Amino acid sequence: MTTHGLLDGLETRPSQVWGAVRLVPLVRAEAIHDLRLHPRIHDGPGEVDLGRGRSHCSYIPHSFVADWTGDGSPAAAYGTQLTDGQPERDSWTARPHFHRRMARREDRHRHRLRFLPLHLALEGYLALHFGGPAVAWEEWSRRALRQGLSPRVEAACLGTEVPGLADALRVFEIHPGQCGVLVHLADAPAAAFVVPHPDDYRTLHPTLLQDLYGDLVHHYATLMPPVTEFTAHIPDTRIHTLADLRKAAAEQTAQWADFHDATMAVGLLGRPSTWQQVRRMGRFTLSRFLPPFRPKQDNHIGEAITDENGRTVYLKTFRLSESQIRRGHLLTQLAAHDWHLATTATALGLTGPQLALRLETSGFAHLLRQDVLDHYRKRNRTGNP
Repeated sequence: MTTHGLLDGLETRPSQVWGAVRLVPLVRAEAIHDLRLHPRIHDGPGEVDLGRGRSHCSYIPHSFVADWTGDGSPAAAYGTQLTDGQPERDSWTARPHFHRRMARREDRHRHRLRFLPLHLALEGYLALHFGGPAVAWEEWSRRALRQGLSPRVEAACLGTEVPGLADALRVFEIHPGQCGVLVHLADAPAAAFVVPHPDDYRTLHPTLLQDLYGDLVHHYATLMPPVTEFTAHIPDTRIHTLADLRKAAAEQTAQWADFHDATMAVGLLGRPSTWQQVRRMGRFTLSRFLPPFRPKQDNHIGEAITDENGRTVYLKTFRLSESQIRRGHLLTQLAAHDWHLATTATALGLTGPQLALRLETSGFAHLLRQDVLDHYRKRNRTGNP
């Protein structure tokens, strides 16, 4: 069965289970040949110059290099280029890496782009209303008006720290034509990864261990019990010929797909609410996206390369924790109401003191003047609205 939204054009195959980890293979009916991906290994701390005095600091294990052709002809596959057959590495790995931009066209290569997977998406989340209050209401601190939300910090863990993920990626079968995978932890959607070509997937499959995962994902993998494997059940009373067996097997395959598409990946399959175009690449477009920040629901940030028809060629997502969703929701509501506290509180169904307390618990206490924050704290303690 074909999935919907971000995963249009991809078909699910039976999942494979290892403890709390469930991997759902994604297969293309027809591979994409005129855009190919390969890795470049950095494996160390890094800093990215974002311009305008801003920078992004993080552990950066690798970047992806996209090659495409301008005329639709097949791009050079990884391993057929003039390399030693191993993932490209920087000539130095013991010191911090400094990059210019999250996505940058490679020197001398008109049809080659180097970008930092997931960091491109995380930058979009960290930059959410980064400038801070748009109107100098009296409640905001001088720091908030002068520096906005600088600095913004979010925590994540490497895939190597997610229990069971390394074993699952090592022992699970890679299907013929597989171009991606859905990663579930304790049957909660954790991440999606899609590439243009099956050969690209085989090359990039190990990089899932170097990706970043949220603390909620780590929690599920650590504390939740093993998940149940979906098994096929074919009543022998219905099977009289080979044709009956083929039909029953096809029905089971469809049920597998329904289980994965409709039940497990619902948080990943819908279209995100906000897209930001990052770079044009011939007939392809590299973009990043943000979710609607609905509390107590699955919310994924991510990045994608789409073709001229909107079909997803490359995809990588990051599941936000509930606290990260609340921060995104709070900032979005403040921006929608011109950062006016009373108006925003009314829209959220809160009192002014309750909104101030929510700002404090979300890590945004520095945005409020200290005397205003102390006043709201006192009103919260006494129960005054």
